[in-house]
Amino acid sequence: MSVHPLPQDPNVRLHQDRPVRLTWVQPEDLVGHELRQAAQDGRDAREIEERWYAAGGSPAPECAGASEPPAPPRLRELAGQLLDELALLESPLSADEPTELADIMAACPQWPGPPEAAATVGRDRLHAAWLGRAAGCLLGKPVEKLPLYGIRALARATGNWPLTTWFTARGVPDELLAAHPWNRRSAPTSLAENIDGMPEDDDLNYPLLTLLLLQRHGRSFTTAGLARLWLDELPAGRTFTAERIAYGNLLAGVEPPRTARLRNPFREWIGAQIRADVHGWTHPGDPAGAAAQAHRDAVLTHTANGVYGAMFTAAALAVAAGGESDVHGCLAAGLRVVPPHSRYAGAVRLGIETARTEGEFDLVVDRLHGAYADTHHWVHVLPNAALLAAALTHADGDFTRSIGCAVSGGWDTDSNGATAGSLAGLLAGTPDALPDHWTAPLKNRLATSVPGYDRTGFDTLAALTHQEALRP
Repeated sequence: MSVHPLPQDPNVRLHQDRPVRLTWVQPEDLVGHELRQAAQDGRDAREIEERWYAAGGSPAPECAGASEPPAPPRLRELAGQLLDELALLESPLSADEPTELADIMAACPQWPGPPEAAATVGRDRLHAAWLGRAAGCLLGKPVEKLPLYGIRALARATGNWPLTTWFTARGVPDELLAAHPWNRRSAPTSLAENIDGMPEDDDLNYPLLTLLLLQRHGRSFTTAGLARLWLDELPAGRTFTAERIAYGNLLAGVEPPRTARLRNPFREWIGAQIRADVHGWTHPGDPAGAAAQAHRDAVLTHTANGVYGAMFTAAALAVAAGGESDVHGCLAAGLRVVPPHSRYAGAVRLGIETARTEGEFDLVVDRLHGAYADTHHWVHVLPNAALLAAALTHADGDFTRSIGCAVSGGWDTDSNGATAGSLAGLLAGTPDALPDHWTAPLKNRLATSVPGYDRTGFDTLAALTHQEALRP
């Protein structure tokens, strides 16, 4: 997911007399997403679905978060009513997909024990992780929301397939750009010819917020403490999907963890997974501790598989931060903190197994899209988890291949690139081990709206993260 500033071009500036259409919050836009989530959960919502469409309701928007035009008051009122009815439907999968930490641990027969000896992580390794996360995110930004065939066509037009460097518009035929336009708000800062430092993105904002959280509250932070931090430091307009719903719930006086459940059809999307890195980075060699900390963060906005995404990522990164395993061991560690009968565990296993059996990564991606593209939104955590696991498995620790494969598979390109880059950066161990053509354009400068961090260098962020990793 990406942060996009309000457009500055007067030709596209928002008109004051135009209705406010906030993405990811309009009740009439949420019903379609909740109906899809119900189908994935095995809940029988046929009667509710029939009532919705009989009343003139529409499916969820395909890519954007808001439909046009606004719904009439009667339809909006019905949407709210149906969302509440959908929430009362029991999922037959709930026993295998708990959300409470104690229940998750009980469901995981291989839950890791405490580390035998305290591990440490050096500043250089953390510096490489920050740079890797930024580079992978930036690589994916211009092609976010594009279909898979569009990403492939744009890259192939410049001889950049498999992906080994940044996307560029130079040399791409005009008709191809017209058919598959870059993400219009990211292209000015993320194509090779335009990169000038790391632009703002929620995939980097959330690690900064986690760093702030640990600085203020230490490892004993609570979910309520995280909520207060968000209200103090995170602009509402910089949130998306589940985070935006939870933020609105907080403003309405809803207490966490109910913030994750109330009219939130995005509770199993990718948002919590992209917030997990610092939890892993600051628990070197301690995947259980990292997963438990990530859980307290995730339940503000997510449930079940959405929470597992954060726990899996934090655990895998914790093992990588410890420096005692390769990428395959990191992925295996991540799976140990996820209920084995959950759909998330199944998605990760599918990604790993497909990458091991298919030699050509394009064929791996085709198989994964065949499994998920027709049933899951491109921001849902399950297809992205499968793709991330496949990309990391196929790349076997190589940094360029890790971020290139993660982005080349489509779906949430910048988020997958960021997480793949984070893990591959940790495994590389030092900034100098990362190819210069990925790190030099970042200019050791990060743009962000998180207070106190705008234009901060990645070396400084590594030092601050190192302090938190050393804190008891």
